Amino acid sequence: MILVRSLAFTFAFYLWSLVAAIAFLPVLVGPRRFAQGSLKVWGAVVTWLLRVICDVRVEVRGREHAPVGAALVAAKHQCMFDIFGTFNLLPDASYVLRQELMRIPIFGWWARKCHMLVIDREGGAKTLRKLLADARQRLKEAPDRQIFIFPEGHRGAPGVAGEYQPGVAALYRDLDLPCVPIALNSGVHWPAHGIIRRPGTIVFQFLEPIPPGLKRGVFMRELEDRLEAASNALLAEGL
Repeated sequence: MILVRSLAFTFAFYLWSLVAAIAFLPVLVGPRRFAQGSLKVWGAVVTWLLRVICDVRVEVRGREHAPVGAALVAAKHQCMFDIFGTFNLLPDASYVLRQELMRIPIFGWWARKCHMLVIDREGGAKTLRKLLADARQRLKEAPDRQIFIFPEGHRGAPGVAGEYQPGVAALYRDLDLPCVPIALNSGVHWPAHGIIRRPGTIVFQFLEPIPPGLKRGVFMRELEDRLEAASNALLAEGL
């Protein structure tokens, strides 16, 4: 039954994505906020399809910590749903995305229109300098935007701590903004690879913001400790 539901969801996901891309195509010639809004609609329907077809529900905790203005947001990363599942959890986020994602048909168009932050993971120091410059530009264009990054840089298995990359520390120092961590358990129900979607509850948990101004080492330890502890606690609940 899980396989049948997963196959049905996969079909519905791609069908809805194609329909949405065609229906929302005119927004690409309008203001950025229209494109950003269309992503929210697309993500909301995907979340609905996930619940109706696969019995995977989404719960949001710690909403009192969710940023309403400019902030750095750093989340655990276990599957692709961590991106579009959070479109409606933040007012106006610019996501740090790897360059390869921009080659995905249609998705790349919206990412460019929404002024996402694109990085070349093989670019070294040059990539980091560009990331900081682009992040400052996003906040100059829209001072209340949130800069969203996965500090581990890639998807990891639930319960496994990845290597936290220097990009998040550089953004924290350069932008001088509070950092809001997001713990999650999404990989249990939407594995990083394959089409299986397991019933249960995906939880996105906003944690208490880390204030700006901490030294690099202190910040990185605080971020990793909070994210790993809270994410592992969600796994222990067995939702």
